Amino acid sequence: MNVQEAMGFVTKMAEASDSLFGSVLDPMERISETLFGLIMALTFICSLGIATGANINLQTMLIGALGCNLAWGIVDGGLYLLGRINSRGEKIRTLHAVRRAPDSETARRVIAGTLAPELVAFLSAQQLELMRQKLRQLPEPSHGPGLTKRDWIGALGLCLLSFLSTFPVVIPFLFLSDARVALRASYAVAIVMLFCCGYVFGIQSGLRPWAAGLAMVAVGGALVGVAVALGG
Repeated sequence: MNVQEAMGFVTKMAEASDSLFGSVLDPMERISETLFGLIMALTFICSLGIATGANINLQTMLIGALGCNLAWGIVDGGLYLLGRINSRGEKIRTLHAVRRAPDSETARRVIAGTLAPELVAFLSAQQLELMRQKLRQLPEPSHGPGLTKRDWIGALGLCLLSFLSTFPVVIPFLFLSDARVALRASYAVAIVMLFCCGYVFGIQSGLRPWAAGLAMVAVGGALVGVAVALGG
């Protein structure tokens, strides 16, 4: 897989995830989960390659890498759902704090504390007061924080991204009979994929794409090295 092919694969994954989960997961969530899955798969393959030496079992490598990322994809999906519950709970607590504030000034401070400092700097006391009045007019939440269909779709999206990001790394083990050659090819694919993810990250973040891609290769390689050194 050359750079152009890898870029094409990443682009197709981005387009597919955008059409399926773009309205639920933001670009950084999708990029981060893809990177996480890629680094997890590479860590597993590196650890197993070091542990087994020349006696690499292709089936073990394949099943292990896919199973590892599927398991962590499920974990990430669960953590995403917990995060959504916590986010809604914080909003409900903020609403209660505004309504139960002893005076308007205290309520405005509560509202300001939930906003970004850069935004608060441009808001006047009158605008914060208008927010306070609008919040007091909202109906009382009928139930505690829960989960919606969008939340479950987002969790599924994270799980799939973590799982699917494994495939480019394990493809060499499907087509190459020599385990050592397949292992080196897998490393090469992972490096290219790390660069492509960094390139997309650079575009999304307003950084120089090529510099971001090279930095991602360095950071990803360092993270894998640390994980392998600590036992995988």
